[in-house]
Amino acid sequence: MLIAGRYRLLDLVGRGGMGRVWRARDEMLHREVAVKEIVPPSWLADHERDEVRSRTMREARAAARLNHPAVVRLYDVVAVDGSPWIIMEYVPSRTLQDVVDAEGPLEPARAARIGLAVLDALQAAHTVGVLHRDIKPQNVLVAHDGRVMLTDFGLATFDGGDGAMTRPGMVFGSPQYVAPERAAEGVSTVAADLWSLGATLHAAVEGKSPYARSTAMATLSALAAGPPDPAPHAGALAPVLEGLLRRDPRERLDHDAARRLLTMAATGRADLPPATDRPSGDGPVPGLIAHPAAVDGDQDPTIPLPDPSDEPNPAPTATGGASPAPGADRAARGPATRRLALIGVALLVAVAAGVGAALTFADDKPGDTVASSSPQPPNRPADNRPDGPGGPGGPGPDRPGPPPNGRDVPPPPFACVRPHVAGTPVLAGDPASGEQFRPPPGWVWHADTTGFRVSVPASWYYSRDDGVACFQDPATGRAFSVAPGNSADPLVRLRAARDAAAGAGALPGYDEIRLAASDGGAEWELRWQAPYGDLWLHARQQTVAAGRWTLAWITHDEDWAGAAADWKKVRESFRPPR
Repeated sequence: MLIAGRYRLLDLVGRGGMGRVWRARDEMLHREVAVKEIVPPSWLADHERDEVRSRTMREARAAARLNHPAVVRLYDVVAVDGSPWIIMEYVPSRTLQDVVDAEGPLEPARAARIGLAVLDALQAAHTVGVLHRDIKPQNVLVAHDGRVMLTDFGLATFDGGDGAMTRPGMVFGSPQYVAPERAAEGVSTVAADLWSLGATLHAAVEGKSPYARSTAMATLSALAAGPPDPAPHAGALAPVLEGLLRRDPRERLDHDAARRLLTMAATGRADLPPATDRPSGDGPVPGLIAHPAAVDGDQDPTIPLPDPSDEPNPAPTATGGASPAPGADRAARGPATRRLALIGVALLVAVAAGVGAALTFADDKPGDTVASSSPQPPNRPADNRPDGPGGPGGPGPDRPGPPPNGRDVPPPPFACVRPHVAGTPVLAGDPASGEQFRPPPGWVWHADTTGFRVSVPASWYYSRDDGVACFQDPATGRAFSVAPGNSADPLVRLRAARDAAAGAGALPGYDEIRLAASDGGAEWELRWQAPYGDLWLHARQQTVAAGRWTLAWITHDEDWAGAAADWKKVRESFRPPR
């Protein structure tokens, strides 16, 4: 069957209470797509069926505003015999429900990583006023390439844009994953979506929802009368479940608090700032970001996260203003600039490591490279590497220099740039089942506590720098790092890292070689002068796995070409969490 003269239905891949989903081929663009056929239940009255169709169109337009790696993209809406058909991204995947059915309940850390991806998707939706209304394991996709994505934004369940029920006593949705206030009053809110996320994560670690009963009526009765079922297997995820499944929506975790607790559960870290129990209310809670330009004098160093709809500037940055010219003109601001250093680097680490406040940008076009107005570096020196072991950025044991973090010494531009090698020897681990990459002789697999795997030389050292995994060669100083990403566009994220580092004076003599979109992500290659004499450093940051991870490669500049083969092997061996 050919839909709208363009989309050829191939096979049925799913069905639900409001429609069917087909795998199809776009005959115009020669790509696979998913096509959702809206089929209102037969028991609805004619005017209610018409209402479902019209609301499908309105909510599809709202979903089309979303552009997020953890959200299944909506391509088109076409009318067939008066009914809307939704054309979406086709993602080869299993649902979270399929994963639990096939493999059993998940380990808490893995469930937490899935929860973080879903939370990213939800926050992106809530920011533009889109409520999901049907979060459940069947609507969370675990893609074959490792991505976690949320689907069905308001396209399968409808309760009206004003939150009213279509019919008295009727609420569309899955009873086991509907928030108590929504079941009682039929009102959809941000807090209700977050409750459903909590119920989904409960099902991920326990194998069933917190109100699983034999019938829908029994489920709703339990939901109305009692607390959620215990979660004895939740482990580090228990505080997240307790906070999201609170009956009173005013006491429920908001986006920020949920993110902190999920990150703790995913990484095993207990030293993160405590989550606040600020209620989420009926709308998104704006984040706060460090604003370097607002720290001169007595101005408040934090500002509300900018709304992209209110940003007219053609070249915005992480702070929402016009793109600053990095380098000398900023450094010329004198003592005020020095007061910016710690705040600027704090923002940089948050951006580069994928932690902290989510950033919102507007009108940023991929592929642009902004030329630096900083002084260009001199001819590259022939050999200025420290004589002894020492990391990129500072002296080795045989190379004198001022102490790190001493007066007038700029901070490192990103994680894992240190004056000396730190950490302990890399521990040999096992490759994942079915792994095809074969490490070179003398290399080992590293299985990180955050879930990724990578192969590095056995002689390298491993450490952590503010949540970033650092690997370093004690002989040459070559360094490699792995940082989790966040919901910001990868290219925008790297631009923000550049601007923050330049604003903090962390890139003296900055030489921008490349900053552009690359292979579905983004890449930033740069050179800068280390603060310990005539030493130039060379680095590359590259986002992978749909922007969910950032890999960095750092060497002394004259070692860049010689280190290329090692970088290629490390990059090819990197495996994000499954």
